Amino acid sequence: MDWTAAVDGYCERVAPGFWQEPVNAVTNAAFLIAATLALRSWRRSGGDDRAGLALILIVFAVGIGSFLFHTFANRWSGLADVLPIMLFIQLAFYLALRRVLGLGVAAALLLALAFLVVSSLVGPWLARSVGSSGAYLPAGLAIVGIAALAPPGRHGQRRALFVTGLLFFVSLAFRAGDMPVCPAFPIGTHFVWHCLNAVVLYRLIRVLSDARGGMQGAAA
Repeated sequence: MDWTAAVDGYCERVAPGFWQEPVNAVTNAAFLIAATLALRSWRRSGGDDRAGLALILIVFAVGIGSFLFHTFANRWSGLADVLPIMLFIQLAFYLALRRVLGLGVAAALLLALAFLVVSSLVGPWLARSVGSSGAYLPAGLAIVGIAALAPPGRHGQRRALFVTGLLFFVSLAFRAGDMPVCPAFPIGTHFVWHCLNAVVLYRLIRVLSDARGGMQGAAA
């Protein structure tokens, strides 16, 4: 496989070259801002939530990886874009099972593994059926599903997760609409996905931090 082979999947890019997606590239700063704000909150809360810190560091990696993809636009940078996102989804799902639903470590690990397997199987099919944005549908459904299953004592987290899930689907609509609106709007709408999705990741980190409560251990 040629890892330097060019990839062109966005409205804004009309030619090869490092700076052919300036808006898509620059708006990755939204992820860095979200991670910085989350890090400040993490420090104010005591700085002892190592799993929360891991999520924050992953969001930094999301911003960097996505910037690389929207500038180099090839296979290796595509991998740098996708891997941090996948890692965030899996860790956030595991922490939601532990902190919001109150599951034990073994049960949460098994369900997180099952989610990874199902997403890996269903995501590509959804991408082929409804477009590449379909691969992110399982993540959005997971947010809403955790919210729906949250126990009665987790009203705040339930409400916050429902709002975050709604925001995620709105951001996903902008991602999906990038190419369809291209003839009328030459820069596309992918950059809105960056901005809104950064808010989604920030909100998820805050919800999972708030839900930690009195649980013990770095992965609690």
